[in-house]
Amino acid sequence: MAQPKFSAIPTHMSTTSYKPQPRELLPEWMIGMTDRIMDFYTKRYLHCDPVILKNPPPPQDGHKYLLYAHIPFCHTLCSYCTFHRFLFKEHVARAYFVNLRKEMDYVKALGYDFHSMYVGGGTTTIIEEELIKTLEHARKLFPSIKEISCETDPQIITTPQFRNLKGLVDRMSIGVQSFNDDLLKLSERYEKFGSGEQIFERLQYAQELFPTCNIDMMFGFRGQTLDMLHEDMEKIWKLNPRQVTTYPLMVTSQTRKSVKNVIAASGNQLADQYRVILDTLGSRYNHLTSWTFGRTHDEGFDEYVVDYDEYLGVGSGAFSFLNDSLYVNTFSLRRYNERIAAGNTGVERRRQFDKHAILQYRLMLGLFSHRLSRKYFREVHGVNLDRTLMKEMLALRVAGAIKDDPNDPDNIIVTDGGKFLGLVMMKAFYSAMDNVRAELRQPLKEEDYS
Repeated sequence: MAQPKFSAIPTHMSTTSYKPQPRELLPEWMIGMTDRIMDFYTKRYLHCDPVILKNPPPPQDGHKYLLYAHIPFCHTLCSYCTFHRFLFKEHVARAYFVNLRKEMDYVKALGYDFHSMYVGGGTTTIIEEELIKTLEHARKLFPSIKEISCETDPQIITTPQFRNLKGLVDRMSIGVQSFNDDLLKLSERYEKFGSGEQIFERLQYAQELFPTCNIDMMFGFRGQTLDMLHEDMEKIWKLNPRQVTTYPLMVTSQTRKSVKNVIAASGNQLADQYRVILDTLGSRYNHLTSWTFGRTHDEGFDEYVVDYDEYLGVGSGAFSFLNDSLYVNTFSLRRYNERIAAGNTGVERRRQFDKHAILQYRLMLGLFSHRLSRKYFREVHGVNLDRTLMKEMLALRVAGAIKDDPNDPDNIIVTDGGKFLGLVMMKAFYSAMDNVRAELRQPLKEEDYS
């Protein structure tokens, strides 16, 4: 396969006049060590064995669940994207939406209800009328759903059909990445979605439609100066959305070796760029997670795994985490259609985790979300956090990532260094999940794509 071609960042953009506040979040050796530790544990735990299951297990009384629905179609495939997606064919996509609604029926028959729903992709709005049917069906099947979050891109938000999602979607997340034209060209988004100025104008229109409009930004590009990032953050401040997500660029070694050294910045550059984000958005928004900023403290965000210990995924390539196990739906469209026709759900693989691994995972999420609570571990998992995860807690203290709250013995304060450490850990975790996707997509043949 030919290597992707990227435009180079012009040399005149390489100088920087913006100066972040002089403080070191984490030393470079600690960032590297965290990456190595995360690599060890993700390789140890993140793999799934083939299983023969008709369906995932039934729900448990008193448990709170989120419904995730995956739409795996895009008009074009971004070279750095590692999510599960296929090139759009209308007849294939329409049949898929029908089966997606059928799978929801099967999940309902198992006894599930959900408090929230998240629709991801791919391009979720690729056939808006089918998406609308699916959302309406979900609300009818699962009356406890209080919020639906959905993703989209900057191109579609000004179409007449997009307005039909008003009243159905409570939180719309729009993937912008950057307003800088050179970075948009680097990431092959300029020709697809237009210039930064055009995107900025469209976003103003979209904000009027939904209670929460989230703007997805990205940092960590090679050649992205602090000036570039600061200008992006200032435009966000001018736009004034209710919520902003600032993802670090995630290019996995397994899935995009040819791209990684072309567009990805190094660890110490990430820390410098993260300081810019803290100095701008951090002083104007509430810091909801290590990379999410919002107007209020109680709004939903992309990382639903923070709010929901358990979630169930429908659609090809969807993940579920139920009780102590990760379940993965088939990545083959052909097998997905066959399973739904046979009255099954799409689940095809399972990985069971021991309690210690689950506690480590929840500790990482607590650090990432700045919600590290001894009470949560005591009441939900029945353990003393400081004793059960003694080594992990000691390491976080030595790193200066956490400190005790003098006003609440159950609360643990996450420092700015801890917020960046949470970002580094989640970046490594999501990259490892991308590697799982790549492994499961690798054996697919042409007949699996329809």
